[in-house]
Amino acid sequence: MILSKLVLLKYQFVISSLDPVEVYMLGIEINRQSEVSLKRQIYHKLRDYILDGRIAAGEPLPSTRELAKDLAVSRNTICEAYDMLLAEGFVLSSQGAPTRVAEGLSIPKESSEEFLQKESQSYDNIKADFRTGQPDLRYFPRYMWNRILYKAMDEMPLYQFGYSGPDGLTQLREEISGWLFRSRGIKVDPCDIFITVGATYGLHLISGMLYEEGKEILMEDPCHMGMLRALRNKGYPVCPVPVDEHGMIIEHLDGKAAWAIYVTPSHQFPLGGILPAGRRAGLIRFARENGIYIIEDDYDSEFRYCGEPIAPLYSMDPQRVIYVGTFSKVLFPALRIGYVLLPRQLHKKWRYLRTHTDVQNPPFEQAALAEFLRSRKIDRHVLKMKRLYGERRKALLLALAEQFGNTWHSWGDATGLHIAVEFPGMQFGYEFLHKCKTNGIILKSVEYHSICKGKHLDKLLLGYGHMEIDEINKGISVLNKFITSI
Repeated sequence: MILSKLVLLKYQFVISSLDPVEVYMLGIEINRQSEVSLKRQIYHKLRDYILDGRIAAGEPLPSTRELAKDLAVSRNTICEAYDMLLAEGFVLSSQGAPTRVAEGLSIPKESSEEFLQKESQSYDNIKADFRTGQPDLRYFPRYMWNRILYKAMDEMPLYQFGYSGPDGLTQLREEISGWLFRSRGIKVDPCDIFITVGATYGLHLISGMLYEEGKEILMEDPCHMGMLRALRNKGYPVCPVPVDEHGMIIEHLDGKAAWAIYVTPSHQFPLGGILPAGRRAGLIRFARENGIYIIEDDYDSEFRYCGEPIAPLYSMDPQRVIYVGTFSKVLFPALRIGYVLLPRQLHKKWRYLRTHTDVQNPPFEQAALAEFLRSRKIDRHVLKMKRLYGERRKALLLALAEQFGNTWHSWGDATGLHIAVEFPGMQFGYEFLHKCKTNGIILKSVEYHSICKGKHLDKLLLGYGHMEIDEINKGISVLNKFITSI
């Protein structure tokens, strides 16, 4: 009998006879109490040995009789495991010859454990966490949401358990229309509202509808890095348009051959400016003259601390502006429900594209969100969180003044869940961010979100929505000590 040269020990027994896991020839472990069948356990182990090269190409496997004896299982179990390997092409078998490993199967393992260890170390021993776009999930009414979700699923008509189409649930679109009127003061026909899996996914679909070969999308610089990557990953060229404290500088649009313009006019990300009426009008004129659309991302503008939310650009020209909104920051990111307000002429394209990607959002969360909106629970939740975030914003500004004196100033409007802070004369490049990370300080710079590098090296982004006031004070103190030490 020819056995693999890797079989060094015929038997290896476990220490305790009570342990259900037994170790045998080739180091195969079988667990007789597992829900996974013995044949599949044996198949998995042999397959793994073949893939990682412990059993080399051309080497024979033990005979089914010998391996069955060593593992104390029936020969049929081994035959079935070998048949699975044979069916998938891991081994070759011929009459009167041993079963041998096929050629070209070895795949050396990557050091995934090291990679995972490095990733986990990134967030070990965090001393200050200033990540942006992080709502405080501790204050979300989970019990209330669970009750609404259960009730919505229990009462949902059976036909909605199937494919309900690319538009979204009718009742949710109607409630979003009411929400937009209450919170933004804009009237939207529910049939112009389409449900998406968040704002970034909405941008994926919109760009797929509008893209024209040989043209670029005009995009604020700096901008939301997630949106920029979404476009670049699709191979679409991006033309950066600089911003100032008021948002996109529209004079830089002249002469550009574009298929769309992407803006965050109510709260520019990341600098926080509000696009003034004159620039908004100029932006719409440019879009009309060039026959293109404006993609308006209404980024976390629900949380404005010195007045009502800014009216969307959409209200000035619903046929030229595509509005993208989301409930990720208002409720919780895992909800993955956003929405797009589309001009009528784009409805057909949207439905076709969505139908041939993922068809629809799950209906249960849509129904629950519709009830959350209908009962005005979202209005009360937003009001509560707005007060909370407003207090934290004040605490952050006070902590900056106490720790850094007058060596800094903030950018933008009092809106959102982060502050852009400029430290004149300082530079916060990649090396600085890396040192912060290794020292337990989690943050991003404006430079990180810039398309054209080198213009905003002196600005940091400090998220505060998820931090208690004592965490904010401690974090700014840690940041001050770190900056003065380098």
